[in-house]
Amino acid sequence: MLKTKNILVVSYSQTGQLSRLTENFLVPLQNQSNICVEHCVIKPQKPYLFPWKFTTFFNQFPESVHLRPAPIEPLQLQWKNYDLVIIAYSVWFLSPSQPITAFLQSEQAHILKDTPVITLIGCRNMWLMAQEKMKKMLTALGANLIGNIVKTDQSNSWVSFITTPAWMFSGKKRYFSWLPSAGISDVEIQDMQRFGEKLSHTFKQNIPLDQTLFQNMGAVKIDEKLMMSEKVGHRSFYLWGKLLLKCGQISPRFRRVVLYFYILFLIALILTVVPLSALIKRLLKPLLKEKLTRQKRYFAEPSGE
Repeated sequence: MLKTKNILVVSYSQTGQLSRLTENFLVPLQNQSNICVEHCVIKPQKPYLFPWKFTTFFNQFPESVHLRPAPIEPLQLQWKNYDLVIIAYSVWFLSPSQPITAFLQSEQAHILKDTPVITLIGCRNMWLMAQEKMKKMLTALGANLIGNIVKTDQSNSWVSFITTPAWMFSGKKRYFSWLPSAGISDVEIQDMQRFGEKLSHTFKQNIPLDQTLFQNMGAVKIDEKLMMSEKVGHRSFYLWGKLLLKCGQISPRFRRVVLYFYILFLIALILTVVPLSALIKRLLKPLLKEKLTRQKRYFAEPSGE
């Protein structure tokens, strides 16, 4: 008789998209008699309203980037130890969303010590820097990251640059009738069941959980064109975020004025640096092929492409 496996799922979904990703991943596990799934949805003490207001949205970036999240309500956990913890998160300004960061900084996150962890990410297109921060926080907690699954927007970068903000500020996934819907496609969301089935099979066979779990399954896809852009963007977020935090100490109004200036700078950065870095990377690709291959392999760990 197989021993019951206790799985903890920790998530925060503002739009509901990440909830659908998580639910589809869990479908193959739900009816297994030897698997007990406990799903804890994080509740911020002050809710983040959706759709976002323009200034409120951008005002989250200094705290998000510098991992200074707003407080959350303590989770009501059933057990002191789990056989597996699944952390489902979205990306805010190239960082894990504030509610997820708040959980990882809480006392309750110590249950992750010596525990296998799987991360599920749903985002527009850039997630590498967010996952790097996630890895560091998990390492600090003594957790064992064994898998990462990422689903990104169905549209290309330039289309989603229009459709995603429209969704965030209006609440309508298809704000423009002449453009595709924002967000992850239904096909990709349903594809999460494939990974849940692999996990379920692993439990049935009583195979130890390790970093081979999702390898060779296409769990992540690394876009070479975005690797340099992410690093440049995160550096910008970090420096400007630090400045805005200092401005806020002087006056909230002063912070708001500087924030408006940064928004204009950010739009210019996206329209110039992102395509420029992609062009430079394409021109230098023959010379950087080996380095790019190493970087892709590193960012794809532990699941691999």
